[in-house]
Amino acid sequence: MIKKAVNWPAVNGNDRFCCEIVPLLAQPAASLLRNLPSEYSTILEELRLRSGSPILLRSGQKEISVSPDGQVTLDTSKGFSVTPEIVRTSLEIMTRSSIYAWEEELRNGFLTLPGGHRVGLAGRVVVEAGKVKTMRYVSSLNVRISREVKDVAQKVVPYLITNRTLQSTLIISPPQAGKTTLLRDIVRLLSNGIPELGLPGQNVGVVDERSELAGCWEGIPQNDLGPRTDVLDCCPKSQGMIMLLRAMAPQVIVTDELGKPEDISALEEAVNGGVSVITTVHGQDEEDAMRKPFLKQLLQTGVFRRIVVLSRSLGVGTVERIIDTAQGKNLLPVSRMKLGSNIEISASRRGN
Repeated sequence: MIKKAVNWPAVNGNDRFCCEIVPLLAQPAASLLRNLPSEYSTILEELRLRSGSPILLRSGQKEISVSPDGQVTLDTSKGFSVTPEIVRTSLEIMTRSSIYAWEEELRNGFLTLPGGHRVGLAGRVVVEAGKVKTMRYVSSLNVRISREVKDVAQKVVPYLITNRTLQSTLIISPPQAGKTTLLRDIVRLLSNGIPELGLPGQNVGVVDERSELAGCWEGIPQNDLGPRTDVLDCCPKSQGMIMLLRAMAPQVIVTDELGKPEDISALEEAVNGGVSVITTVHGQDEEDAMRKPFLKQLLQTGVFRRIVVLSRSLGVGTVERIIDTAQGKNLLPVSRMKLGSNIEISASRRGN
């Protein structure tokens, strides 16, 4: 019989994997991963538990496993094989044995854990009236370890502020280039205020539809978004932006990826109401973004005064260009700049 994990004392204050993730796993997986050398555990980005497959741990493009005797192995086929009971019991621990209380999260396909960590779920989907109702017989857990990287936005924000006013900004980025990490730190800096740029602390409203920016646990942000930030967690962007406008008097509204026509309408309403907006979209560059019909129209209206283009050309967190759309020119004094090496271990595996 598999025993539930126990709350071990912290080994390393910076080792969030051992301190915050391992205690939520079922035995014997918890014991095997508890002894993972810190050279691996402190840089992990993902832990995948799939029924009938080896434990997989990933950082960047590198993947390792842990053998049944607890040894790290690069040959993932030799890793400890996860049983359905380990997946099931781990999920019970994560939901505090109240899976039905998490129906909304299950419907969305992920859970958010204390510390802002996210767990993606796969299994049998229950559909009613053409809509996902919940998920049963969960067979896979994808644990994404949350790590904030503060101050990575310091090189970018001076280009987004003119005459002590934040310019509405669109961040264009391919997957795994660091856009959520950058966006999160921009929120924190704006909320705190940037005295050297003459910008006082801003009231920032965040619509965090996928719980990636704030990493809320029971409504409370687990990531530092500053003291003047209000978060609508798991809220559709189009509805959330209007809710913030009507109730929270934001000076800035921040959302994750645009994707629907109704998102555009709400964003335009916010800008017309005198609110600065910062948001993101998937794309390789401006031309790629313009191929999206809903976005092409928005860009042509001049809603965004700045466009930040990210890539991985110098590694995660490479800023290729910062465009002043009114003047049609690149504001960067160099061909490209790197936000910082620490962003490498923070960039999300999906959409960041």
